[in-house]
Amino acid sequence: MLEGPEVSIIMPAYNSEKTIDAAIFSVREQSFSDWELIVVDDRSADRTREKIASWEFVDERIHPVFLNRNSGAAAARNAGLDMATGRYMAFLDSDDRWKPEKLENQLAFMKNHHYAFTFTGYEYILADGTATGKKVAVPECVSYTDMLKNTIVGCLTVMIDRSLTGPFRMPPLRARQDLATWLALLKKGICAYGLDQCLAEYRISGKGSVSGNKWKSAEKTWYVYRKVEKLPVLSACWYFCNYAANAVLKRL
Repeated sequence: MLEGPEVSIIMPAYNSEKTIDAAIFSVREQSFSDWELIVVDDRSADRTREKIASWEFVDERIHPVFLNRNSGAAAARNAGLDMATGRYMAFLDSDDRWKPEKLENQLAFMKNHHYAFTFTGYEYILADGTATGKKVAVPECVSYTDMLKNTIVGCLTVMIDRSLTGPFRMPPLRARQDLATWLALLKKGICAYGLDQCLAEYRISGKGSVSGNKWKSAEKTWYVYRKVEKLPVLSACWYFCNYAANAVLKRL
């Protein structure tokens, strides 16, 4: 691994001209400053590419990457992971935001306890950035079987220490590639530890990605259970029922 900043932040982007500036700004407002932001444009058809390119001249820590064809969020994140030089990997989508203390608090949490995989609480915001008042609290620890029952780990809150987990990549799925990635890491016997602080903002209205479609998300979750994790039908049904119930509770 090349020597670089302590944290590498991976941001996939697709047709996000209305939100990407706010997402990047939330990274630049971090109280912790030793980071690089790799913004990977997945062949956007709007002004996203132009906006990303302009940020490179504003902050030398921001590195644009432009894919030649639209390949999906997994390919975009993997392109970022391939370029990343930091020890810690963090993820933020181009329509979400971080609170200013996110990196500082989470890094301290990981270092104090020698954790390899952590995630935090977050809150929902509307398309215009207005707070909804709905926050997602997180448990202390999530194991492999816990993750199958409750996909509470928000990708925008995850931080992973590659020096402890080793290199990793996301599988070539158009949706739920983050879930498949977390499951692959947890299968190694590590635990994902939750920092129950609200440190990120997840945009729920007008989200153009596949994750905004609850039915498709459920369908892809089932696909991960059966085709990626290769769970028997009865086991997959049991975990899927738990997943569905927890998904409803999370949004109440």
